[in-house]
This record gives sequence, structure tokens and C-alpha cells, in this order.
Amino acid sequence: MKYRKIPVVIEAYQTDKEMVIHTLEGDHHASVGDYIITGVHGEQYPCKPDIFAETYEPVEDV
Repeated sequence: MKYRKIPVVIEAYQTDKEMVIHTLEGDHHASVGDYIITGVHGEQYPCKPDIFAETYEPVEDV
């Protein structure tokens, strides 16, 4: 069986400093330039810029 990921609009910003993000799976290190994503339940997690570019696209504010 195949599944498609439900499209969800997320909030994200690109960090300009090294930081530790406390995620649901434990602490993760974020490097300069990583995106910090806020999920649908308010959880945060880091994402490398190349993965972010392949996975997300900008949306216009409604």
C-alpha cells in the first residue's frame, strides 16, 4: 500500500547560531544555517538546509 504525506503549512526560521533544540525524540544540535521547524503541535526540530529545500516550498500568507 502507498501513502501520501498530508500537506501541512509549517512555521520555520533559519538560525544564525549553534543551538540545542529539545525535541520529542530528545535533544538535537542545530548548526548555523539550519532551519528550525515548528510542527503542528508546537514541537520544534532542526532541519538541514538541503533537506529543507527538497521538502518544503514557500507559501503566500492568506
